[in-house]
Amino acid sequence: MAVGEEDETERVRHPSSKKPAKETAWKTSTGRAGSPTSEKKQTSRRVSAPRAIRYAAEQLQELLGRAPESVSALKPTEDGWQADVEVLELERVPGTTSVMASYRVMLDKEGELVAYERIRRYTRGQIDRG
Repeated sequence: MAVGEEDETERVRHPSSKKPAKETAWKTSTGRAGSPTSEKKQTSRRVSAPRAIRYAAEQLQELLGRAPESVSALKPTEDGWQADVEVLELERVPGTTSVMASYRVMLDKEGELVAYERIRRYTRGQIDRG
């Protein structure tokens, strides 16, 4: 290996972040990128709530091609995290008539998106009755 090159078996990237796996303190026996060189066991430690929010928004944006406006709910589950993410689906003038959508995003313990579904569509100016 030449000077300045990085060994890809040492640096495994989380798909939705730019941080190497060394900082997350876990690797599977085959590594997240399929590298058979890592023999460390995976810990099943859940990512933190702030990271779960960030990962949910980033990965949903990757799938939908639209930037999330906010994360309106987050709760831990047995298998990871569940987040409700608000997305602008159709921009209109005036802004209060723009169409918004709530997506329920399921993340595993490591913060990987495993499922999502749109659970609600509404206009931005709409207020829930409650």
